[in-house]
Amino acid sequence: MIPSVLLAGFGRMGSAMAAGWREMGLAPSVAVDPARPASPGPELAVAGSLAEIPAGFTPRAVILAVKPQMAATALPPLAPYCKGAVVLSIMAGRTIAGIRGMLGDVPVVRAMPNTPAAIRQGMTVACAGPGVSGEARALCTALLEAIGTVAWVEDEALLDPVTAVSGSGPAYVFLLAEEMEKAAVEQGIPPDLARLLARRTVAGAGALLAASEEDAAALRVAVTSPAGTTAAALAVLMAEWPGAVSRAIAAATRRSRELAG
Repeated sequence: MIPSVLLAGFGRMGSAMAAGWREMGLAPSVAVDPARPASPGPELAVAGSLAEIPAGFTPRAVILAVKPQMAATALPPLAPYCKGAVVLSIMAGRTIAGIRGMLGDVPVVRAMPNTPAAIRQGMTVACAGPGVSGEARALCTALLEAIGTVAWVEDEALLDPVTAVSGSGPAYVFLLAEEMEKAAVEQGIPPDLARLLARRTVAGAGALLAASEEDAAALRVAVTSPAGTTAAALAVLMAEWPGAVSRAIAAATRRSRELAG
């Protein structure tokens, strides 16, 4: 059972997390999002503002799922609800010190999940700040395991490249599927079949990678026959792709650091 939480931000990631918590069993909780119409619920009531939160509501955890650009205005009013709670932030770039500067001397865990959380296949990396007890860390682990796999790091600076690799990573995979589909159509394959081929190939390859103990390079070599069709394609991709991926992740890492403000 997940204890009462206050979820600030009820967009795609906040909604995905809430759905996972409901599946595990969720004590009466509140989500606040001005963009969503208020709605009462047996487990999670959605409020349009903090003024609509029931009097006496005391969450065990406050989850920050607002856009990082909104932090300066959205976080300070949450401070009264953070007393006695652990703060779990999934805002990209916003540092533990910066969050504590807006909320006060509260225990903060910073985490970066990714969008496969919507189907409980997310990957989240978390880092605990000062004053986070073992109990608070365990609660955050449970909150994050509701949407997938969780790993912890001691060095907060690692969360910037983590954001670049796994937080932004699904977009890279979607781009690959998008380009495969487009290229298939260019080769004369009907659009519906092109989409099916691209999506199932990417999804199947990902499932095989997840199930295999071999590393990605070994799996790539195994499917690449010398002088075959795969080798012809990889000769083109390998000329530019590895460097482009490295530069892309470096750019995303820099942007994550910039979001700290």
